[in-house]
Amino acid sequence: MRLDWLFFLILVCVTTLPAFLLSFSIVAWVRRNASRLGLMDLPNERKVHIVPIPRGGGIGIACGVIGTFLAGMCGVAAVNSGLFEGLIPDSVKVYVPGLMSRVSDFSVLLIGGVCLATLGALDDRFGLSWKLRILVEFAVAYFVVSWQDLQFSLFIDIPWLTTLIGVVWIVMLVNSFNMMDNMDALSAGVASIICIMLAFVLLVGSSDSGRSPQIFVASMVLALLGGLLGFLRYNWPPATIFMGDAGSYFVGYWIAICTMLSTYVDSRGDRPHAVLAPLCLLAIPIYDTLSVVMIRIRDGRSPFQADKKHFSHRLVEMGMSKQQAVMAIYLATLTCSLGALLLPRTDLVGAAIILAIVVCMLLLVGTIEGLIRRQSNSRSQETSAPSIGQTLKDSQIKAESGNQHEA
Repeated sequence: MRLDWLFFLILVCVTTLPAFLLSFSIVAWVRRNASRLGLMDLPNERKVHIVPIPRGGGIGIACGVIGTFLAGMCGVAAVNSGLFEGLIPDSVKVYVPGLMSRVSDFSVLLIGGVCLATLGALDDRFGLSWKLRILVEFAVAYFVVSWQDLQFSLFIDIPWLTTLIGVVWIVMLVNSFNMMDNMDALSAGVASIICIMLAFVLLVGSSDSGRSPQIFVASMVLALLGGLLGFLRYNWPPATIFMGDAGSYFVGYWIAICTMLSTYVDSRGDRPHAVLAPLCLLAIPIYDTLSVVMIRIRDGRSPFQADKKHFSHRLVEMGMSKQQAVMAIYLATLTCSLGALLLPRTDLVGAAIILAIVVCMLLLVGTIEGLIRRQSNSRSQETSAPSIGQTLKDSQIKAESGNQHEA
């Protein structure tokens, strides 16, 4: 079944638009009251800004998404009861029973998002121990996955293993977007690109696909996109407010849940490789997280110790401006995400080629980073080390000085 474009327009209007307006308004309020709320991000040695900036803009993102769905749940119930009979097109009504069947379970997902957004807001305000944060993240992830029986379609008939993978996936993405929130418009912009590409995967099927548009999950993705765009209005360089942990935790959690709820394989099940689409969509955030953790471990530091070794920081060290680094990461995210659109439309050989392209791109980025880093280190050593001529000249001066002293 192909998506009706009138319904697509209505779907955007009832998800993206209200989430945008709510986020836009709430972020503005948080920005005005950040000092009174104790939500000021002060500069230090690991921050790229040099003046205090309000944080907590992610509260607007979370409230935009949650508020939209609370209103949407009421609206779906009203349409299902026949309250708006004659006002709703038949092309829209056909989806209402399916949406209504998901409303009862959706509250659990909202509770998980509220818990993590609250955890992040408390960390923004008081600064919590990383051990406490990780513990709560795992607890929330396990609660949601086990309560909803939320499993990836990995064709693995081992319940405890798929549950473990789901919990780790949620916690990893929560921290991935938290780590990526280190430059203006970076985390929110990357998340927006991922939302757009995932919405296409969910709503637009290939001509020979047996998959129906996944309206429920797509509405979750589009609502998050609206919340992100409302926040980006204030976070675009030069940013006047930062996302904070409240936003990055919620964004990572929501995207993780959406990827787990999505179905990537068609009704015939002849393209099982399509389940790897989330890895294409999230290749860059995952690369950033793993590379930072490896660098910290290599340097003998805790993986949870904040620093300026993220992908964006390394690009700046290579000579890019902050804006150029952000745009480069946008482009890399978009390039990898295109593979997610192709996986459900190609055979096994094509899927292998797509994944190879994504892997090769990440390896290329890592190789270039390593090469430039070694060159930079070599130049630093050459600059700090005295030349042979200078060494001989210094020796001669010392000898002459010694002779004069003896005389």
